[in-house]
Amino acid sequence: DSLKIVFVDGVFDEAASDDLSLEGVSIERLATSQADIHWARDLYGVLEARGQSPVERPLAALNTAFASDGVAIHVTGKPSKPINLIYRHASPTSHAILHHVVRVESGAEATILETGPAASRFNKCMEIDIADKGTLHHVRAQGRDHERRAATHMFTRLGTESVYKSFTLTVNGVLTRNEQIVVLTGDDAIAHVAGACVGDGAFHHDDTVFITHDAVNCESRQVFKKVLRNGATGVFQGKILVKEGAQKTDGYQ
Repeated sequence: DSLKIVFVDGVFDEAASDDLSLEGVSIERLATSQADIHWARDLYGVLEARGQSPVERPLAALNTAFASDGVAIHVTGKPSKPINLIYRHASPTSHAILHHVVRVESGAEATILETGPAASRFNKCMEIDIADKGTLHHVRAQGRDHERRAATHMFTRLGTESVYKSFTLTVNGVLTRNEQIVVLTGDDAIAHVAGACVGDGAFHHDDTVFITHDAVNCESRQVFKKVLRNGATGVFQGKILVKEGAQKTDGYQ
């Protein structure tokens, strides 16, 4: 049981989606929100811009500049069910660019699901800001579509005693690159990033993770597994950066 938000080739499908009302959270489409007074104004593109250093991420910058839609999710309580972003692929030549913004307030907790192949070529960014003692669970299933090409970026900032846990399962597709850029800025924060993929033949899958510890007594975990055959390729790139003063860091990769 989840609140369903459906995009077909990157275009919002109102008929297939549920009503966006849910206790403990406000959800709006970026395409229809009043950007000049919206809370997302101070977050949209901010974490992405900071994530461009020390490594440039040009596809993320392209997304921020040209994304035409997405959702702004403001979690203020504990919603009774997950928010499910469903990406459907209809056209063999579709190109979709979506940008999502998530803010989890202090003490709030939510689960976000993402499912589906989205488009022939898919570029997606999600910027996540988790306040002190906030919690976000993220579960994503990519596929199943043999011809899909996708580049996704998730930029996450964690406050004191906050929790972020993300898992991605990818099945087939010609090319997939998933990037997670996580910054732990508050003491006692926890970030777990995990993924698995199954590929066959003309398949290239890349997981790139950059976690920065910039606070005391924080925990991070990176666990990725890939099952490949018939020449399929799997790549993992991971880095843990411990800033000066980030004592008692517990990082595992």
